[in-house]
Amino acid sequence: MAKQTARRERPRKRAEQQRSIETRAAILNAAIAEFAERGFEGASIRAIADRLGLQHPLITYHYRSKDILWRAAAEHAFAQIRSDWEVSAPEGSELSPLARLRREYATLFQYTVAFPEFHRFMRQETLTNNPRLKWVAETVLAPLLGRLLPQIVEAQKQGLIPAVDPILFHYMMVSLSATLSEFGPEMQITSGLSPEDPQVVSAYWRLVDETIFGDE
Repeated sequence: MAKQTARRERPRKRAEQQRSIETRAAILNAAIAEFAERGFEGASIRAIADRLGLQHPLITYHYRSKDILWRAAAEHAFAQIRSDWEVSAPEGSELSPLARLRREYATLFQYTVAFPEFHRFMRQETLTNNPRLKWVAETVLAPLLGRLLPQIVEAQKQGLIPAVDPILFHYMMVSLSATLSEFGPEMQITSGLSPEDPQVVSAYWRLVDETIFGDE
């Protein structure tokens, strides 16, 4: 009897765990959108709860303060990018440094297209010198740069990309990946081109890819 009860309990616990994971992800995505729109000082946990139709205490149950929530949101965003990289350009693959770079930056671009609030979220923190920017640089960005910069150096040694400081190349690519999320609304007004149109998205990144990396 006890074994049967335990077997019945397992699916229920798994379902509860899955709901908890989904709730956390929804909170973090809503937090990124709120911080992107209002900045850290202007954002509030109550406003994030309102975005989701949740009670304010449910968020503070998972994240005790706004600062903790901001940091969790940053880690959540970059964890998704790293996860996508492991699909498009996995560590230990036989891809050349150039091939890995073009896939990794294309993946970053696709993430920003799907979630344009991401770059706005990060940009808010560059407006002031604050402890969150230092924390995200040391905790989240350093491991990503540790992956990308050696690939950039190797591609430069092969004469395949410009021989500049690798960090300059990286931030150029970050800027290019953010163009549609940053200038999309303005572009739509000036030209009628929508940053959400798959043909526009494809044409823009093909332009970047061919200009920076050349033909496959």
